[in-house]
Amino acid sequence: QVQLVESGGGLVQAGGSLRLSCAASGRTVSSYTMGWFRRAPGREREFVAAISSNGGTTYYADSVKGRFTISRDNAKNTVYLQMNSLKPEDPAVYYCARKSTLMPTSPTMSGSYDYWGQGTQVTISS
Repeated sequence: QVQLVESGGGLVQAGGSLRLSCAASGRTVSSYTMGWFRRAPGREREFVAAISSNGGTTYYADSVKGRFTISRDNAKNTVYLQMNSLKPEDPAVYYCARKSTLMPTSPTMSGSYDYWGQGTQVTISS
């Protein structure tokens, strides 16, 4: 079993920055692609970013490209999401997830992931 715990969410002004962390415990996630998703009220969960096991490949939703950066520290079993230039459309609960090795589908698809954290809330004040 893998436990994923997100942290770093909070209230920030539009244009500001936040850094989310996702700490894994129970088992290492160093050999897995990891992803971030978000769900805003009344909306479907959507892909934000993903990173390959060695960090060499990253994926971003168009809506966050150039503003958000995903990274990982395998020694700490932790994945990060640096969010800059936050916009009024970014508020949501942000979730990290581990991509299943059994699912050959795209890392942008939520169905590819088998373990999820409980989420951390990001709120933007205008």
